[in-house]
Amino acid sequence: MIPDIHALSRPPLSQGVLVILSGGQDSATCLAWAQKFFPRVEALTFDYGQRHRVELESASRLARRAGVIQTVIPVDSLSALAQHAGGANALTNSGVDVKTEGGFRNLPSTFVPGRNALFLTLAASFAAPRGLQDLVIGACETDYSGYPDCRDGFMDAMESALSQGLDTPLRIHRPLMKLTKAQTFELADQLGILDVVVRDTHTCYEGVHDTLHAWGFGCGKCPACELRKRGWEQFIQNKAQAARGV
Repeated sequence: MIPDIHALSRPPLSQGVLVILSGGQDSATCLAWAQKFFPRVEALTFDYGQRHRVELESASRLARRAGVIQTVIPVDSLSALAQHAGGANALTNSGVDVKTEGGFRNLPSTFVPGRNALFLTLAASFAAPRGLQDLVIGACETDYSGYPDCRDGFMDAMESALSQGLDTPLRIHRPLMKLTKAQTFELADQLGILDVVVRDTHTCYEGVHDTLHAWGFGCGKCPACELRKRGWEQFIQNKAQAARGV
């Protein structure tokens, strides 16, 4: 079980919030979460040369469904960073197997060094002049893939650095940080967007979006699909146990 969604909120600094929207399960849940707390919600999506454009299509679809303004920013420098890091990045290089490990510091091939640091810097620079002092990102250190830039400590450090660098208080909300994937499904259910998460988001590293499983679209075999599938199965099991009063 997860806490009530209102218990997940840190006090906002402004009436408006900017959600980093990738098109996946986590960012879709964060978008719905943000709409519970902020009267003004905008979405920011990064086009960084990801190997599958279906992510960008999913993000735009989610923004339209939610009725929020979405801005898509091209980030060519991220692809350049990946190339200079040896090109061993599966998110921007289709020639790299998504299950490969042993790249930068033996992290998964889907880790892009500096990605979240760059995304948060760009998001803060975009938000602050618009009077948006609150950012939301779907980072999670509970069921994550070993990414060091998804940890709570990193988010705290970025929040402090960006607030000082822009000379304005900023808050980086990460409502999923301590949740398992099963609990993220449960939060989506509480927010009334479970069907949206299943049918309108994309997480699969292989870009498969023509096969709909109970847990959503995907190949069912890559690390992202396996994590999502396990989370769904645990979520369904938890619901069944709750219904029986276990």
